[in-house]
Amino acid sequence: MTQATEATLGMVGLWLLVAAGLLLIVELVLMAVWGVAMSRRMLALNESMSTQRAEIQADLERLRRAIEETKVLWQPYSRVLRALNHPLVLAVMASVRRRRSR
Repeated sequence: MTQATEATLGMVGLWLLVAAGLLLIVELVLMAVWGVAMSRRMLALNESMSTQRAEIQADLERLRRAIEETKVLWQPYSRVLRALNHPLVLAVMASVRRRRSR
C-alpha cells in the first residue's frame, strides 16, 4: 500500500469512529426522551389505578353494609324460613301437592 491510501484509510476510519460516536449520543438522547415520557405515563397510570382502587374499596364497603342491613331485615323471617325447610313440613307439602294433582 502506498502512503496516500494508508492516510486515506486512516481518515475514513477516523470519520467512521466519529459518526459512530455521534449516532451513539443520538441514541442515548432518544432513549432518555422516551424514558422520561414512559415514566410520566407510568405515573399517570399509577394515579389512575389508585383512584380506581379507592372507588372499588368504597363500593365493597357499601356492599358489605348492604349485606349486613339485609341480614338484619331478614332476622324476623329466619324462624319462619327455618320452619318451612323442616323435613316434615316438606313431606306434608309434597303429600298435599300429590293429593291435589289426582
